Amino acid sequence: MLGFTPFKKHANKFNYIPRYYDPEKEAREQRRAELRGERAEEGERTYRPGQYIRTQREARAARRAREDDRGRKRIWTMAVAVVLVLLFVALLYPRLVALFVRPAAPAATEAAAPESVRRNALDQSGIGDVEWQEQTITVVPNDYSE
Repeated sequence: MLGFTPFKKHANKFNYIPRYYDPEKEAREQRRAELRGERAEEGERTYRPGQYIRTQREARAARRAREDDRGRKRIWTMAVAVVLVLLFVALLYPRLVALFVRPAAPAATEAAAPESVRRNALDQSGIGDVEWQEQTITVVPNDYSE
């Protein structure tokens, strides 16, 4: 706080020492650039205000256009895939199911047991599901006493 005063006689000065300009080094670099095949005009091109902003904007617009095209292509690919899956389900799936899942042939044991072979009326070992459902129900009265 000792060196601070609001009343200054002059502005702050910086100890700036400019770089040494070497024309031989620049000529050497220019010759090397020519030997490498670089154009001499590129090094002498002057800066136009906003040129980097324009190029960045154009590059960003081109990148967004590519991303949009990729997105559209992805959507079309998914739509085609959905249509193919629906066609498979509608046309081929029933045929494949019919091919692999065949109705089972009635077993020989069900048809071979005639009515006379049954031991009693309660034995239902030789009756198929359809015959069992078609049988009449016998109601037995409740005759027990307490």
